[in-house]
Amino acid sequence: MTRIDILDGLLTGNFPAALDALRHLILPSVTLSSYSTAIIARMTRASMLDALHQDYIRTARAKGLAGRPVIIGHGLRNALLPVVTVIGLQVGSLLTGAILTETIFSWPGVGRFMYDSILFRDYPVILGGILLFSLVFVLVNLCVDVLYAFLDPRIRYA
Repeated sequence: MTRIDILDGLLTGNFPAALDALRHLILPSVTLSSYSTAIIARMTRASMLDALHQDYIRTARAKGLAGRPVIIGHGLRNALLPVVTVIGLQVGSLLTGAILTETIFSWPGVGRFMYDSILFRDYPVILGGILLFSLVFVLVNLCVDVLYAFLDPRIRYA
């Protein structure tokens, strides 16, 4: 089969096995995401505090807009640019953290495969894994740059 326990359980109709594999995925997911989530939350808070003290927020409130449309429509939209940048950069730490997390939890994945390849000095697999991680990182940062144009209409790509 695919050697992906959740997918194998769903394809064969063995739903208890798929549910068990999903339950075993919770702790590695929390371990891998907790550091990035803290950084993103801190950046969101700082960016929102900065945006809410700008003149256009005072102007929107002076025009009579309620609190929620001002915070979400004006504040959050302008505060998202640095947050999206941090999210794109955190993908690199998630990719490298996957190697350690999958090794510690004995979860079969690309990170564990890379770790085993390093131990056995399988150079073509190491190069392929580095190429894969680099490609994912570059594509995510390309998507972040394209997303800038949607979040801020002042940004245009010629």
